[in-house]
Amino acid sequence: MAWFRKKKKFTNLNTKEKKIDIPKGIWRKCDACEQYITTEEIKRNLFICPRCNYYYVLPVEDRIASILDEGSFEEFDAALASKNPLDFEGYQQKLQNAQKKTGRYEAAVNGIGAVGGLPVIVCVLDFSFMGGSMGSVVGEKITRAAERALNDEIPLVIISTGGGGARMHEGMLSLMQMAKTSASIGRLKKHGIPYISIIANPTMGGVAASFAALGDVIIAEPNALIGFAGPRVIEQTIGQRLPDGFQRAEFLLQHGMIDRIVDRKEIVNELKPLLRHMFYNQSAMRNQESNSSPKLYAVRKT
Repeated sequence: MAWFRKKKKFTNLNTKEKKIDIPKGIWRKCDACEQYITTEEIKRNLFICPRCNYYYVLPVEDRIASILDEGSFEEFDAALASKNPLDFEGYQQKLQNAQKKTGRYEAAVNGIGAVGGLPVIVCVLDFSFMGGSMGSVVGEKITRAAERALNDEIPLVIISTGGGGARMHEGMLSLMQMAKTSASIGRLKKHGIPYISIIANPTMGGVAASFAALGDVIIAEPNALIGFAGPRVIEQTIGQRLPDGFQRAEFLLQHGMIDRIVDRKEIVNELKPLLRHMFYNQSAMRNQESNSSPKLYAVRKT
């Protein structure tokens, strides 16, 4: 009979394994390519994976810094906050949690700033605040931004990102913001004030079906999901398989729903000539024709 002995594993007692403690938050794993990248690297790259070009949601502060001249942004209407008009169970706590998480009262940030020295009114939706969903206060802030643009006679730029659409917690008070914001955009068009809509991933529901789709020029980031109901819901409703890439920015561009797809890093360079051509050059020409002095636009710096 043959006897087989298992080989013993010998440990070198003189060798001590050194554990390296890596502080949390330095590295992150890409959701798309699953490669590890540093948090600082992805932030420098405007929250785009440098390995596979996957787009993460861009925080509001970084978004504002990426398109506005440094030091030109001045926020207004910051203190507007939602209530719980329907006494929806748990809604008040959700609002408080979102406020604590983001450090702001609502999912929209309004302000005045400059792009290449050209003043603009800007509104940015914050995806980290309840998914960038639209309640009565978000609709009010969008409307106030449009009214400020009309009053000051300067262009409006809205950056949309919201996977939740209109907030069910506020019922009809939320749904009516679709009509309210659309009407305010309509007044801009009537008076010749340009509105540029920038759509990031994802932009769905009532946001996509109202002000986000009404820009004189609609710019989308690559591969952004844009639509009313989600693809899975639509397939289940109509009982048909949707085309590949349905509701992605590239599909919408092909079917005439948006005007341009622009890389995040190039959006500011896209805005400068658009604003100059759509408004400021035309404004100067109108002033010359009427022999009136050109209106002076100024942006207070913070």
